[in-house]
Amino acid sequence: MDFNTFKIDEQGLIPVVTQDFLTKKVLMVAYMNKEAFDKTLETGKATYYSRSRKSLWLKGETSGHYQHVKSIKIDCDKDTLLLEVKQEGAACHTGSETCFFETVKEFEDSKDGLEIFNDVYNVIVDRRDNPKEGSYTNYLFDKGIDKMLKKVGEETAEVIIGAKNEGIEEVTYEISDLMYHLMVLMVEKGVEWDDIVKELSKRK
Repeated sequence: MDFNTFKIDEQGLIPVVTQDFLTKKVLMVAYMNKEAFDKTLETGKATYYSRSRKSLWLKGETSGHYQHVKSIKIDCDKDTLLLEVKQEGAACHTGSETCFFETVKEFEDSKDGLEIFNDVYNVIVDRRDNPKEGSYTNYLFDKGIDKMLKKVGEETAEVIIGAKNEGIEEVTYEISDLMYHLMVLMVEKGVEWDDIVKELSKRK
């Protein structure tokens, strides 16, 4: 789709909502002109137009926190773009994962499943990098891969037993235990959620 078909403002700009392609978390809002749009298509890295500097802005050029574009979508009115990206490092200049880190109001059950998976994964990474005394996660990292694999095996057996019983409460609990231990193993082996998503997408 050509940029000239979009509804732009009097400055030749279109607003862009940038979203993490895995968690679907909104990272930031910026603007593009035709040159920034074409540059993004050419390089695969998000390039915006800075209204304050009045120049192109390759996200991450200074910080190294590049945004690798997975898809570009246009809304039904053709006046707003949606970028789905893989974010390197923090999206916000403050060091926050997203520019939307100040909560005005949070309603119950506001997080979706992918966000929770990602949050737990990040906590495990933090425990590995910043050990905490008494942490079970650090105990697993200290014991190493054999202990992790043993726990994955044990928890898999618990899932099987739980699934044989009536109702979902027990099997839900056991699957949650298994998922946690699998995430510890993922961190240990350097497997990220987008690696899992890519593999699963091949099996559609």
